[in-house]
Amino acid sequence: MDIQAYMHSVGRAARAASGVIATAPSEVKNHALKSIAEHLDGARRAVLAANQSDLNRARRQDLDSALIDRLELNDQRIDAMLEGLSQVIELDDPIGVMTNIGKQPSGIQLSKMRVPIGVVGIIYESRPNVTIDAASLCLKAGNACILRGGSESIQSNQAIAAGIELGLEAAGLPRATIQVVNTPDRAAVSELITLTEFVDVIIPRGGKGLIERINAEARVPVIKHLDGNCHIYIDDEADMDMAIALAINAKTHRYGVCNAMESLLVGAKIAPQLLPQLGDAMLSHEVQLRGCDKTCNLIEGAQAATESDWSTEYLGPILSIKVVDDLSAAIAHINQYGSRHTDAIVTDNPRRAQWFVNEVDSSSVMVNASTRFADGFEYGLGAEIGISTDKIHARGPVGLEGLTCQKWVVYGDGQVRK
Repeated sequence: MDIQAYMHSVGRAARAASGVIATAPSEVKNHALKSIAEHLDGARRAVLAANQSDLNRARRQDLDSALIDRLELNDQRIDAMLEGLSQVIELDDPIGVMTNIGKQPSGIQLSKMRVPIGVVGIIYESRPNVTIDAASLCLKAGNACILRGGSESIQSNQAIAAGIELGLEAAGLPRATIQVVNTPDRAAVSELITLTEFVDVIIPRGGKGLIERINAEARVPVIKHLDGNCHIYIDDEADMDMAIALAINAKTHRYGVCNAMESLLVGAKIAPQLLPQLGDAMLSHEVQLRGCDKTCNLIEGAQAATESDWSTEYLGPILSIKVVDDLSAAIAHINQYGSRHTDAIVTDNPRRAQWFVNEVDSSSVMVNASTRFADGFEYGLGAEIGISTDKIHARGPVGLEGLTCQKWVVYGDGQVRK
């Protein structure tokens, strides 16, 4: 296959389709989403069979356990994909929404209109559910999209893509509105991220290595986050039972996800009472603990942490723990070592909670909640296209609004500039 020619044809078709989907009425887009859901549900067995083939190949290749966890589909995860589609259908269509700015001294009336970005390229590893999440959000936001999943999930993605194509056809929309790249060749990524004449933005979802490569080589603008070194700080005024429950959930609910807790900070006053209990609970989940000197003295079986542990996204059953003097020290540690993704405080003191919220520089900051809630589905976005730690255009879980931009609209009645 001539990859360059193939990707240019994909880009050209996406650009043409973007003109159609940008002006499609809400009812047409929702019809397409409902049809996609029906075809996905009807093809459930075929999708799971394709996914099993991907899983078998991944295990033969001895891929990382976190990658395999992201790759695996089951009935529960397909149900979640269908629920995500339903939520996106119910969301208000942002396209065409006008924000009134007001009349200027010249007499002109200013407004802003929300419009699609155009063509969105999404590059992702493992997770086949991203195929549906990305397709549904891009479609509802009036964008065409080009989806390039990892080679490890190619059969799963192609099985899902077949249902997407049928859903688009049922609504009378071009098949090229949503295209899933059908080759695992890495050269396809290199072409996609340089298709400036066809693609308006690239959103990568995957490991730090992939995102660093995309950011270094892309000529198309990128919305990204590099990693998810998420923290929970247990304040001296925290409820201990709540703190332990939140920490266990944030760490062990799923290991191979970007919103799992990777570092735990504990106030010095509460640490002697809390850490032995928390340590036992983590060790019962077979989580390897790496801690500072104070942590190692309080938790039997904890290993000494190194400097690199404080900035590591493990994506596995490993947790770094540090005892800090106070809230100020916790905030300084998070802002130094964190990845600006998601950080939480557990405290019964509202003033300390607000201090944490004001000073922690992350895309999601939480009070008395698990970091696992940093997710488009949990935020009511229906799904998410990714989580951005950038500060320009979109930050945090990127949903419908993050896949749009605005243009100025000026109304006049014959004004000329003097």
